[in-house]
Amino acid sequence: MSIFSSLSSTMGILQKEIHSELRTRYALNALLMFVVTTLSVILFAVGSESVSREVLSGILWIIIFFSAMSGLSRTFVTEEERGTVMTLHLIARPLTIYFGKFLYNFFLLSALNVFTLILYLLLIPGFSIGNYSVFITAIILGTFGLASASTIIAAIVAKASTKGTLYPVLAFPILLPLLLTLINATKLAVEGVVFSEALGEFQVLISYGIAITAISYLLFDYIWKE
Repeated sequence: MSIFSSLSSTMGILQKEIHSELRTRYALNALLMFVVTTLSVILFAVGSESVSREVLSGILWIIIFFSAMSGLSRTFVTEEERGTVMTLHLIARPLTIYFGKFLYNFFLLSALNVFTLILYLLLIPGFSIGNYSVFITAIILGTFGLASASTIIAAIVAKASTKGTLYPVLAFPILLPLLLTLINATKLAVEGVVFSEALGEFQVLISYGIAITAISYLLFDYIWKE
């Protein structure tokens, strides 16, 4: 299969996912409701208390992490429930299916992060960005790593009998290094450090994203056909 044919199939999977989401809005509604509910609880819990920037940076990524868990866990489960798995087996190669799903998760998480950050900056007192270049770079790399890992985990979970509980159990240890690095990078962005001081965190994020994507590339063919 040529590169152009693979790209066309990947974009076809992405288009299918977007149309399906716009029709049902399951993942989008779950993500948005979780973010709004969590932010409301945090506002009531914090009240007028002064919270350190490190804690606020951690809370931000905790919200994003659990929002992703609530919305992305059904990336492949819906195919099993609708009975469309065999159709995908016939019309597309496994890797084009993975990358199509990955792109959908990446765009969905990007929209979620923009929504979350706007609300977080507006509603959470004491949280402000000192260096936007560091912050935006961390968000982009973090979204890439989170989308890649979430996609392959969702593919594994779809083949299991306990789909609801297995996803967060698998996701947390895999995503923990990513989350800790993102919290550190966000803390540096809030403190307003120069871009060069955050290069260590960016190297970790890039390495994580490449490693997870490479592992997914090697494993997905076996997982999908199992």
